[in-house]
Amino acid sequence: MPSRPTNDNKLKRLGKWVIGYKEDEAEIISSSSYLKELTQNPGEGVKNYVKSLFPFITWLPQYNLQWAIGDLIAGITVGMVLVPQSMSYARLAGLAPEFGLYSSFVGVLIYALFASSKDVSIGPVAVMSLQTGRIVADVLAAHPGRWAPEVIATQLALICGLIVFGVGILRLGWLVEFIPVPAVAGFMTGSAISIAAGQTPALFGIASRFNTKDATYLVIIRTFQNLKYSTLDAAFGVSSLVGLYAIKWSCAYVERNYPKYKRLAFFTSVCRNAFILIVFTIASWQITVHLPVAEYPISVLKTVPSGFQHIGPAPFDTDLISAMAGKLPVATIILLLEHISIAKSFGRLNNYKIDPNQELIAIGVTNLVGTVFSAYPATGSFSRSALKSKSGVRTPLAGWPTGLCVVIALYALTDAFYFIPNAALSAIIIHAVADLVVSPRGSYAFWLASPLEFMIFFASVVVTIFTTIEIGIYLSLIASVLLLLFRIARPGGHFLGRVKVAVETQEEDGVGRSFREVFVPINGSSNSLTNPTVKVEAPPAGVVIYRFEESFIYPNASYHNSALVDYIKLNTRRGKEAAATKLGDRPWNDCGPNRWSKKAIAKEKALVEGEVGAPKKDLIRAVVLDFQAVANLDTTGVQNLVDTRKEIERFADGPVSFHFSGIISPWVQRGLLAGGFGTGDRSATLSEVATVVPQGLELTKSVLPGPREEDFHGISSKKAPSNQSSTDEFNDQKRRNSQDSCEPLVSLRTPYFHFDLEEAVRAASKEARLANQSS
Repeated sequence: MPSRPTNDNKLKRLGKWVIGYKEDEAEIISSSSYLKELTQNPGEGVKNYVKSLFPFITWLPQYNLQWAIGDLIAGITVGMVLVPQSMSYARLAGLAPEFGLYSSFVGVLIYALFASSKDVSIGPVAVMSLQTGRIVADVLAAHPGRWAPEVIATQLALICGLIVFGVGILRLGWLVEFIPVPAVAGFMTGSAISIAAGQTPALFGIASRFNTKDATYLVIIRTFQNLKYSTLDAAFGVSSLVGLYAIKWSCAYVERNYPKYKRLAFFTSVCRNAFILIVFTIASWQITVHLPVAEYPISVLKTVPSGFQHIGPAPFDTDLISAMAGKLPVATIILLLEHISIAKSFGRLNNYKIDPNQELIAIGVTNLVGTVFSAYPATGSFSRSALKSKSGVRTPLAGWPTGLCVVIALYALTDAFYFIPNAALSAIIIHAVADLVVSPRGSYAFWLASPLEFMIFFASVVVTIFTTIEIGIYLSLIASVLLLLFRIARPGGHFLGRVKVAVETQEEDGVGRSFREVFVPINGSSNSLTNPTVKVEAPPAGVVIYRFEESFIYPNASYHNSALVDYIKLNTRRGKEAAATKLGDRPWNDCGPNRWSKKAIAKEKALVEGEVGAPKKDLIRAVVLDFQAVANLDTTGVQNLVDTRKEIERFADGPVSFHFSGIISPWVQRGLLAGGFGTGDRSATLSEVATVVPQGLELTKSVLPGPREEDFHGISSKKAPSNQSSTDEFNDQKRRNSQDSCEPLVSLRTPYFHFDLEEAVRAASKEARLANQSS
């Protein structure tokens, strides 16, 4: 067997091929480089960090009249919707209606100064209000009479605001990315159904007949059981709901079919909540104004205090925090998750990018300041954000006109709020949360994209309906994490074969055709997108090609180890037959065929030599690992790769070389070098070093192949073999004429690291061929 020249000899023999490319050892990225990246220009980093906390510094100096007009229209439009919605949601939270107005005012006012989204409208929302109501009810049930409902809700806003603000300040917003869209959609859909079911009894005036905070399925059953006891409230509630949908659908029809009236139809649709509330409040006033309160035939909102009646520092009660500690994680998740999801959606829709960390800071500050006004937890609203976006909002400052609308309502309209029918407020809530329910078409889209994620979505909806929102959220989160871990621990990995594909090339006499090899999964190894009628050829004799689809780290290292070793043992032969080994020298866990069974011994011999009609198994000589998708390699991955090499070499009874292609990360290269890979020091065979890249060469045929092994060692042939194609002759001549302008692409000190898979397979096949010849 010819000995492999040293790397120094290779450098000398390359002669003019190497220009200014000298090194004493394989280049390894230093540990200090990571620290340098973190500490580079710290002063500028601190300045940018502080500046990022106040985004309005960037856009406010550019504010102009055109922006102001757009913000004014959008802000007033949202305000007309926010006032009735906030009072409705306050009732959902178990609070007096004025607390919804307090939360609305603080939300839109403070958020404008810290927001990175122009579209999001922050304030009371249905799901958070429902969760607040459940927490208030649970604390009051466990500690009756100790705290007022508004104190509990305000304390909840304080703690959730502190947590979310801390997450944003520490720049941990990336944690939200671990929660996928189907999980969010699942508990949002389940929550919306729960809210609608809980408001339906109030719609029919039967809410007092049973507990509407029970599990959703029980509320639905009991609602049907008690429909016969419906009161006059049903006339107001059902009529309000029908009126809301009639206006919405009519305006949508006009917008589609009569473009001339599109703008008018849009603003008519926007005002539908206020219009319905005004009409039915007048009707309610007419039938109750002359009656004593005890004889009112319908349930009305009654007194709403004028102005800000509860301004003051929020009480910090450790006993209260302990009482609701078990509910805080879910409340915080809802607060940040709903907001980030909405902000990202409208950022994509309107072609700008939000900063999740800054958004967390914004809602954290909003809720902290809101506690001074006795506000309860506020976050982004989907329906109001959509309305704000469609109204032509230009900057986050549109929240200030909205806040002005709330202030006017608090100081000028509270007397009129007295006669608002509660059934009409329930209709507004049901109408609003209906938009949060994922449609059957959207559910089917989840199924098409990922059946496993659809199952998480479906399970989250069902569990929320039959238990509670908390359990639904926890289920979706745990299921999503388990799915993520499963995908990391059991990633895709493919054993590859070869297919020749035709490529058009530009030649001197016109367009020609050449062929090149591509590597695709071997038939039967996995589901492949390639044409099943195309035959995939096996890799070169003695070579196995394996492609990773995920980082090679501790959760999946053993999985890849087993896949490689099992495949090689199944598809290649032993280096030394078990039957030819003394029984005492055989390992106990792999002792081969029964020594007394001639049939078993003959079968093993037939597998080695190849039976009639069956391919002969080759001895494994080289393994090619495609690391193009491997972004991270940890210590466990390196150790498992070392173990894999040992197992394969024991099976082959000789050295097996490992070639790597597509390595991009210097840290992955560093890990492989630490495991003894890349340099080839353990190999006794000849390996092709990295191909060089021609510089300044005009490619008139096709992409030039890398220099041949003979070129590196000074055995260049002046005449091409007779069976060489004209294209190869042309490329060889071009290459020989341009030797003075070429340099190695990959370090000559790491000849087993290749820049692409084709070059790695070519090197591995040559090595396997030489090893087979020498044996």
